[in-house]
Amino acid sequence: MSSTLTLPIAPFGSTGHDSTRVIFGAAALGGMSQERADATMATVHAAGINHIDTAASYGASEDRLAPFLADHRDEYFLATKTGERSGAAARAQLETSLVRMGVDHVDMIQLHNLVDPDDWSTAFAPGGAVEALAAARDEGLTRFIGVTGHGLDVAARHQQSLDAFAFDAVLLPYNHTMRAFPEYRADVETLLASCAERGVAVQTIKSIARRNWADRTVGHFSWYEPLTDADPIDRAVRYVLGRSDLFLNTSSDARLLPLLLDSAARAELGDVPTDAEMDADVAALDMAPLFDEANRNEI
Repeated sequence: MSSTLTLPIAPFGSTGHDSTRVIFGAAALGGMSQERADATMATVHAAGINHIDTAASYGASEDRLAPFLADHRDEYFLATKTGERSGAAARAQLETSLVRMGVDHVDMIQLHNLVDPDDWSTAFAPGGAVEALAAARDEGLTRFIGVTGHGLDVAARHQQSLDAFAFDAVLLPYNHTMRAFPEYRADVETLLASCAERGVAVQTIKSIARRNWADRTVGHFSWYEPLTDADPIDRAVRYVLGRSDLFLNTSSDARLLPLLLDSAARAELGDVPTDAEMDADVAALDMAPLFDEANRNEI
Protein backbone atom coordinates (compact mmCIF):
# COMPACT_ATOMS: atom_id res chain seq x y z
CA MET A 1 0.00 0.00 0.00
CA SER A 2 1.31 3.40 -0.96
CA SER A 3 2.57 5.60 1.86
CA THR A 4 1.06 8.60 0.04
CA LEU A 5 -2.43 7.11 -0.18
CA THR A 6 -5.17 9.70 -0.65
CA LEU A 7 -8.71 8.39 -0.63
CA PRO A 8 -11.62 10.21 -2.28
CA ILE A 9 -14.02 12.03 0.04
CA ALA A 10 -17.65 13.03 -0.45
CA PRO A 11 -20.58 14.27 1.65
CA PHE A 12 -22.30 11.31 3.30
CA GLY A 13 -25.82 12.13 2.25
CA SER A 14 -27.27 14.96 4.32
CA THR A 15 -25.51 14.00 7.55
CA GLY A 16 -22.89 16.74 7.33
CA HIS A 17 -20.09 14.16 7.47
CA ASP A 18 -17.49 14.36 4.71
CA SER A 19 -16.75 10.65 4.47
CA THR A 20 -13.98 8.79 2.79
CA ARG A 21 -15.76 7.00 -0.04
CA VAL A 22 -14.16 3.83 1.29
CA ILE A 23 -15.86 2.76 4.52
CA PHE A 24 -14.10 0.22 6.71
CA GLY A 25 -16.27 -2.88 6.97
CA ALA A 26 -15.51 -3.95 10.52
CA ALA A 27 -17.01 -7.39 10.00
CA ALA A 28 -13.36 -8.14 9.19
CA LEU A 29 -12.57 -7.88 12.91
CA GLY A 30 -15.22 -10.35 14.05
CA GLY A 31 -13.02 -13.44 14.29
CA MET A 32 -9.67 -11.76 14.93
CA SER A 33 -7.51 -11.70 17.99
CA GLN A 34 -7.25 -8.29 19.63
CA GLU A 35 -3.64 -8.02 18.46
CA ARG A 36 -4.55 -8.60 14.81
CA ALA A 37 -7.55 -6.28 15.09
CA ASP A 38 -5.30 -3.54 16.47
CA ALA A 39 -2.91 -3.98 13.53
CA THR A 40 -5.82 -3.84 11.07
CA MET A 41 -7.14 -0.66 12.62
CA ALA A 42 -3.65 0.85 12.41
CA THR A 43 -3.82 0.22 8.65
CA VAL A 44 -7.27 1.81 8.50
CA HIS A 45 -6.05 4.86 10.39
CA ALA A 46 -2.89 5.24 8.31
CA ALA A 47 -4.95 5.09 5.12
CA GLY A 48 -7.06 8.02 6.26
CA ILE A 49 -10.40 6.18 6.37
CA ASN A 50 -12.77 8.16 8.61
CA HIS A 51 -15.86 5.93 8.63
CA ILE A 52 -16.38 2.56 10.35
CA ASP A 53 -19.30 0.20 9.76
CA THR A 54 -19.91 -2.68 12.16
CA ALA A 55 -22.88 -4.65 13.55
CA ALA A 56 -23.96 -6.35 16.74
CA SER A 57 -23.93 -9.69 14.92
CA TYR A 58 -20.38 -9.45 13.55
CA GLY A 59 -18.81 -11.75 16.11
CA ALA A 60 -16.43 -9.86 18.39
CA SER A 61 -16.16 -6.86 16.03
CA GLU A 62 -17.63 -4.29 18.40
CA ASP A 63 -15.42 -5.54 21.25
CA ARG A 64 -12.32 -5.44 19.04
CA LEU A 65 -13.06 -1.81 18.10
CA ALA A 66 -13.20 -0.62 21.72
CA PRO A 67 -9.45 -0.04 22.28
CA PHE A 68 -9.12 1.86 19.01
CA LEU A 69 -12.18 3.99 19.69
CA ALA A 70 -10.86 4.86 23.14
CA ASP A 71 -8.13 6.85 21.39
CA HIS A 72 -9.79 7.84 18.11
CA ARG A 73 -13.55 8.10 18.62
CA ASP A 74 -13.79 11.76 17.57
CA GLU A 75 -12.02 11.06 14.28
CA TYR A 76 -14.59 8.57 12.99
CA PHE A 77 -18.15 8.36 11.81
CA LEU A 78 -19.20 5.19 13.66
CA ALA A 79 -22.08 3.06 12.44
CA THR A 80 -23.44 -0.19 13.79
CA LYS A 81 -26.53 -2.31 13.10
CA THR A 82 -29.29 -4.16 14.89
CA GLY A 83 -31.01 -7.21 13.49
CA GLU A 84 -33.86 -6.94 15.98
CA ARG A 85 -37.32 -6.01 14.69
CA SER A 86 -39.26 -5.27 17.89
CA GLY A 87 -38.69 -1.94 19.56
CA ALA A 88 -37.62 -3.22 22.96
CA ALA A 89 -35.12 -5.70 21.51
CA ALA A 90 -33.67 -3.17 19.07
CA ARG A 91 -33.21 -0.61 21.85
CA ALA A 92 -31.57 -3.21 24.10
CA GLN A 93 -29.20 -4.30 21.34
CA LEU A 94 -28.18 -0.72 20.61
CA GLU A 95 -27.45 -0.13 24.28
CA THR A 96 -25.37 -3.32 24.39
CA SER A 97 -23.42 -2.18 21.33
CA LEU A 98 -22.58 1.10 23.03
CA VAL A 99 -21.23 -0.79 26.04
CA ARG A 100 -19.23 -3.21 23.90
CA MET A 101 -17.56 -0.37 21.99
CA GLY A 102 -17.10 1.84 25.06
CA VAL A 103 -18.91 4.83 23.54
CA ASP A 104 -21.86 6.94 24.63
CA HIS A 105 -23.41 7.17 21.16
CA VAL A 106 -22.99 6.01 17.59
CA ASP A 107 -23.25 8.26 14.59
CA MET A 108 -25.64 5.86 12.86
CA ILE A 109 -27.67 2.81 13.83
CA GLN A 110 -28.92 0.71 10.93
CA LEU A 111 -31.69 -1.85 10.63
CA HIS A 112 -29.72 -4.89 9.53
CA ASN A 113 -30.89 -6.76 6.42
CA LEU A 114 -34.47 -5.50 6.48
CA VAL A 115 -35.79 -7.27 3.39
CA ASP A 116 -38.22 -10.01 4.48
CA PRO A 117 -41.83 -8.69 4.25
CA ASP A 118 -42.84 -9.98 7.69
CA ASP A 119 -39.72 -8.50 9.28
CA TRP A 120 -40.43 -5.22 7.53
CA SER A 121 -43.99 -5.09 8.85
CA THR A 122 -42.84 -5.82 12.40
CA ALA A 123 -40.11 -3.18 12.30
CA PHE A 124 -42.46 -0.47 11.04
CA ALA A 125 -45.42 -1.38 13.27
CA PRO A 126 -46.22 0.61 16.42
CA GLY A 127 -43.73 -0.53 19.05
CA GLY A 128 -41.35 -1.73 16.35
CA ALA A 129 -37.66 -1.12 15.77
CA VAL A 130 -38.12 1.99 13.63
CA GLU A 131 -40.10 3.75 16.33
CA ALA A 132 -37.61 2.72 19.02
CA LEU A 133 -34.56 3.83 17.06
CA ALA A 134 -36.17 7.18 16.31
CA ALA A 135 -36.66 7.61 20.07
CA ALA A 136 -33.02 6.62 20.66
CA ARG A 137 -31.99 9.29 18.16
CA ASP A 138 -34.04 11.88 20.00
CA GLU A 139 -32.26 10.86 23.23
CA GLY A 140 -28.80 11.24 21.66
CA LEU A 141 -27.82 7.57 21.53
CA THR A 142 -27.48 7.88 17.75
CA ARG A 143 -27.40 10.78 15.35
CA PHE A 144 -28.74 9.05 12.24
CA ILE A 145 -30.68 5.94 11.19
CA GLY A 146 -30.05 3.74 8.17
CA VAL A 147 -31.31 0.53 6.63
CA THR A 148 -29.31 -2.30 5.05
CA GLY A 149 -29.93 -5.49 3.12
CA HIS A 150 -28.84 -7.90 0.44
CA GLY A 151 -30.41 -10.07 -2.24
CA LEU A 152 -32.31 -9.34 -5.44
CA ASP A 153 -35.25 -7.72 -3.64
CA VAL A 154 -33.24 -5.28 -1.52
CA ALA A 155 -33.34 -2.20 -3.76
CA ALA A 156 -37.11 -2.34 -4.11
CA ARG A 157 -37.49 -2.95 -0.36
CA HIS A 158 -35.21 0.00 0.44
CA GLN A 159 -37.42 2.20 -1.72
CA GLN A 160 -40.41 1.05 0.29
CA SER A 161 -38.51 1.84 3.49
CA LEU A 162 -37.62 5.34 2.29
CA ASP A 163 -41.24 5.98 1.45
CA ALA A 164 -42.23 5.01 5.00
CA PHE A 165 -39.47 6.73 7.02
CA ALA A 166 -36.78 9.38 6.47
CA PHE A 167 -33.72 7.13 6.65
CA ASP A 168 -30.34 8.82 6.33
CA ALA A 169 -28.55 6.01 4.48
CA VAL A 170 -29.11 2.72 2.69
CA LEU A 171 -26.70 -0.15 2.10
CA LEU A 172 -26.96 -2.84 -0.59
CA PRO A 173 -24.89 -5.06 -2.90
CA TYR A 174 -23.50 -3.41 -6.00
CA ASN A 175 -21.38 -5.30 -8.50
CA HIS A 176 -21.45 -6.26 -12.16
CA THR A 177 -22.77 -9.80 -11.76
CA MET A 178 -25.78 -8.63 -9.75
CA ARG A 179 -26.45 -5.70 -12.05
CA ALA A 180 -26.55 -8.18 -14.92
CA PHE A 181 -30.09 -8.98 -13.74
CA PRO A 182 -32.25 -6.40 -15.58
CA GLU A 183 -34.77 -6.25 -12.74
CA TYR A 184 -32.08 -5.59 -10.14
CA ARG A 185 -30.31 -3.00 -12.27
CA ALA A 186 -33.58 -1.13 -12.83
CA ASP A 187 -34.51 -1.27 -9.13
CA VAL A 188 -31.07 -0.01 -8.12
CA GLU A 189 -31.18 2.91 -10.52
CA THR A 190 -34.65 3.87 -9.29
CA LEU A 191 -33.40 3.74 -5.71
CA LEU A 192 -30.29 5.78 -6.50
CA ALA A 193 -32.38 8.50 -8.13
CA SER A 194 -34.65 8.58 -5.09
CA CYS A 195 -31.67 8.76 -2.71
CA ALA A 196 -30.13 11.62 -4.70
CA GLU A 197 -33.40 13.55 -4.53
CA ARG A 198 -33.76 13.00 -0.79
CA GLY A 199 -30.11 13.41 0.21
CA VAL A 200 -29.76 9.80 1.36
CA ALA A 201 -26.29 8.23 1.36
CA VAL A 202 -25.82 4.99 -0.60
CA GLN A 203 -23.35 2.42 0.74
CA THR A 204 -22.37 -0.62 -1.31
CA ILE A 205 -21.22 -4.07 -0.26
CA LYS A 206 -19.89 -7.15 -2.04
CA SER A 207 -18.10 -5.03 -4.63
CA ILE A 208 -15.23 -7.50 -5.00
CA ALA A 209 -17.30 -10.68 -4.78
CA ARG A 210 -16.29 -13.43 -7.20
CA ARG A 211 -18.95 -16.04 -6.39
CA ASN A 212 -20.41 -18.04 -3.49
CA TRP A 213 -18.07 -20.49 -1.81
CA ALA A 214 -18.19 -24.00 -3.25
CA ASP A 215 -17.93 -25.38 0.29
CA ARG A 216 -19.54 -23.26 2.98
CA THR A 217 -18.77 -25.77 5.73
CA VAL A 218 -15.13 -24.65 5.72
CA GLY A 219 -14.17 -21.54 7.67
CA HIS A 220 -13.59 -18.46 5.50
CA PHE A 221 -12.70 -14.82 6.12
CA SER A 222 -15.68 -13.60 4.08
CA TRP A 223 -19.22 -14.81 3.41
CA TYR A 224 -18.47 -15.07 -0.31
CA GLU A 225 -15.39 -15.96 -2.32
CA PRO A 226 -13.71 -12.63 -3.15
CA LEU A 227 -11.55 -11.55 -6.01
CA THR A 228 -7.89 -11.78 -5.03
CA ASP A 229 -5.86 -10.43 -7.98
CA ALA A 230 -5.00 -6.76 -8.27
CA ASP A 231 -6.35 -6.01 -11.76
CA PRO A 232 -9.84 -7.51 -11.30
CA ILE A 233 -10.08 -5.87 -7.88
CA ASP A 234 -9.09 -2.58 -9.46
CA ARG A 235 -11.88 -2.84 -12.04
CA ALA A 236 -14.42 -3.90 -9.41
CA VAL A 237 -13.51 -0.93 -7.21
CA ARG A 238 -13.68 1.52 -10.12
CA TYR A 239 -17.06 0.03 -11.07
CA VAL A 240 -18.32 1.49 -7.78
CA LEU A 241 -16.18 4.56 -7.15
CA GLY A 242 -16.26 5.72 -10.77
CA ARG A 243 -19.79 6.85 -9.90
CA SER A 244 -20.14 9.89 -7.68
CA ASP A 245 -23.19 8.64 -5.77
CA LEU A 246 -21.78 5.51 -4.11
CA PHE A 247 -19.66 4.61 -1.08
CA LEU A 248 -17.77 1.31 -0.91
CA ASN A 249 -17.62 -0.88 2.20
CA THR A 250 -14.44 -2.94 2.40
CA SER A 251 -14.41 -6.74 2.37
CA SER A 252 -14.56 -8.79 5.55
CA ASP A 253 -11.35 -10.45 4.32
CA ALA A 254 -8.87 -7.93 5.73
CA ARG A 255 -6.00 -9.44 3.73
CA LEU A 256 -7.47 -7.69 0.68
CA LEU A 257 -7.57 -4.26 2.32
CA PRO A 258 -4.24 -2.98 0.89
CA LEU A 259 -5.21 -3.90 -2.69
CA LEU A 260 -8.64 -2.34 -2.31
CA LEU A 261 -7.23 0.86 -0.83
CA ASP A 262 -4.66 1.25 -3.58
CA SER A 263 -7.42 0.86 -6.19
CA ALA A 264 -9.65 3.33 -4.38
CA ALA A 265 -6.90 5.93 -4.20
CA ARG A 266 -6.48 5.76 -7.98
CA ALA A 267 -10.19 5.73 -8.84
CA GLU A 268 -11.44 8.73 -10.78
CA LEU A 269 -15.00 9.94 -11.21
CA GLY A 270 -16.41 8.84 -14.55
CA ASP A 271 -13.82 6.09 -14.97
CA VAL A 272 -16.29 3.19 -14.80
CA PRO A 273 -15.21 -0.03 -16.56
CA THR A 274 -17.49 -0.98 -19.42
CA ASP A 275 -19.81 -3.97 -19.28
CA ALA A 276 -17.57 -5.63 -21.85
CA GLU A 277 -14.53 -5.23 -19.57
CA MET A 278 -16.45 -6.62 -16.63
CA ASP A 279 -17.85 -9.48 -18.72
CA ALA A 280 -14.29 -10.43 -19.62
CA ASP A 281 -13.48 -10.77 -15.90
CA VAL A 282 -16.63 -12.82 -15.37
CA ALA A 283 -15.55 -15.26 -18.11
CA ALA A 284 -11.88 -15.40 -17.14
CA LEU A 285 -12.50 -15.86 -13.41
CA ASP A 286 -15.68 -17.97 -13.56
CA MET A 287 -17.57 -15.32 -11.62
CA ALA A 288 -21.23 -15.77 -10.68
CA PRO A 289 -23.87 -13.68 -8.89
CA LEU A 290 -24.34 -14.32 -5.19
CA PHE A 291 -28.12 -14.38 -5.66
CA ASP A 292 -30.36 -15.65 -8.42
CA GLU A 293 -34.03 -16.36 -9.08
CA ALA A 294 -33.88 -19.62 -7.16
CA ASN A 295 -32.09 -17.97 -4.21
CA ARG A 296 -33.17 -14.35 -4.25
CA ASN A 297 -32.21 -13.14 -0.81
CA GLU A 298 -30.21 -15.66 1.20
CA ILE A 299 -26.57 -16.65 0.74
